[in-house]
Amino acid sequence: MSRGRALAILATAVLPAAALLAGCSEKAAPPPPIRPVLSAVVAPRASQVLGFTGTVEPRYRVSLGFRILGRLVARDVEVGDQVKAGARLAAIDPISLGLAVRSAEADVFTAQAQFANASGVESRQRTLLDQNTATPAQYEAAQQGRQASAAALRRAEANLVKAREQLGYAELRSDIDGVVTAIGAEVGQVVSAGQMVATVARPTIREAAFDVPEEVARELSTGTGFDVSLQLDPTVRAAAQVREIAPQADATTRTRRVLATLVDAPQVFRLGTTITATLTKPARPVIELPASALLKQDGRDVVWVVDPEAKTVSQRPVRLAEGDPASVRVVLEGLAAGERVVTAGVNSLSPGQSVRIGDQPAR
Repeated sequence: MSRGRALAILATAVLPAAALLAGCSEKAAPPPPIRPVLSAVVAPRASQVLGFTGTVEPRYRVSLGFRILGRLVARDVEVGDQVKAGARLAAIDPISLGLAVRSAEADVFTAQAQFANASGVESRQRTLLDQNTATPAQYEAAQQGRQASAAALRRAEANLVKAREQLGYAELRSDIDGVVTAIGAEVGQVVSAGQMVATVARPTIREAAFDVPEEVARELSTGTGFDVSLQLDPTVRAAAQVREIAPQADATTRTRRVLATLVDAPQVFRLGTTITATLTKPARPVIELPASALLKQDGRDVVWVVDPEAKTVSQRPVRLAEGDPASVRVVLEGLAAGERVVTAGVNSLSPGQSVRIGDQPAR
């Protein structure tokens, strides 16, 4: 057999085998696998619930301090103590004030003696004048002496009253029935006149104090209702109505302080308790989706929508609201209530791919 004929026979045998292998490779491509996916049925929000953390505060409180300078020698209360009107809260050193009282008492005794002596002189001069023994000038001098001593006595008595009143300032007493909410001085400290030593609050009228963002504060008004609950036990709730809104926002936090009066609140809403104030208001007719449900393609935002009958996915372009947080995005257009959207794994899907959702069994 010649060499050319042998090569021809070999080529004839190889070509069918190559064609057979090519056909097998085309049939071997598997269909896309059925992927389990996380999904959610979308629906517009019916309302928006906003929560703010705050504390229970009294509407009325009094900051009490001594009227005079002194060194604090006693403090009878601590934060949280309940006090009655007239109860002693603290005291300063009364020694110098007591000495001032004794000095004023001595001045009164001296003035009384001088007044008695001047009165006697005036009486004698009157008698002598009646007997034509003394001159009218002498009698007038005696009268002036009596009047001067009477004025000195009144001045001494006034100084005594003042000294005794000053001694009474050595003790700080509560003006109202209430609860001590703050302490401003310790025993041994020198306190100045007017310095806060203790703050007493009336617990009868309590308010929820909390901060809200500027854009929320603009929508509030006096009388707006809040639902207030204890942070330690959210099942304990009470109603509150806005009484005051700060006119200006804090320069650092850009929030405004809101005071809402508690209405028929249980006694467990004690002063200083941490609370959550909740406001429910109508929401925009929009759909919220987690950021993981969105995919960026050709400059557009798209989502994967699940066909409930065929159990396949298809892409759908959507329009998002501007300025939403990165974790949750608001969909304005492109979706309808009741549609199921894939919320995770959107980068690994392809159009028409079969998926398994929820508790659907694998096929």
